Amino acid sequence: MTTPTTDQDVLNQSFTAAANFIELANHCDRFAENLIDCDDTAEKLALLGRIGACLALLRPTLNDPIPDHLIDCLTTKTLPAPQSHFEPDSEALCDYCQTLAQVLCQQSFLPETEKTLRGLLCELVWMFAADLKAPRWVSVKLPQ
Repeated sequence: MTTPTTDQDVLNQSFTAAANFIELANHCDRFAENLIDCDDTAEKLALLGRIGACLALLRPTLNDPIPDHLIDCLTTKTLPAPQSHFEPDSEALCDYCQTLAQVLCQQSFLPETEKTLRGLLCELVWMFAADLKAPRWVSVKLPQ
């Protein structure tokens, strides 16, 4: 019998198309955190499926206007300095993640290749999720 290595609550988290992009990005983060060191084949496939499902819900909404109720959490006093030199747009990054998740589900790699691709997927998912959740606006006080 295999001992589960994944936090089973993560696999049981539900999400729908009604979830906002920040909630879906948080789900992607958690799935990737559990996937990175997962050794159980069934759990890896389940996590890859969950990542793929979240990305499939996110992809068509990437150019939608940001809902008013999320503007405060995307506003800061100063924007953080850009960290990356790899700067695909959100649609391309989402596509990269989806494609890698689909490829990894095929299970046709040597173990070391699979581990490297899984690491790449997790890094890309984390980058994508962080970009979606990053502040976009600077708050300013208007003179009175």
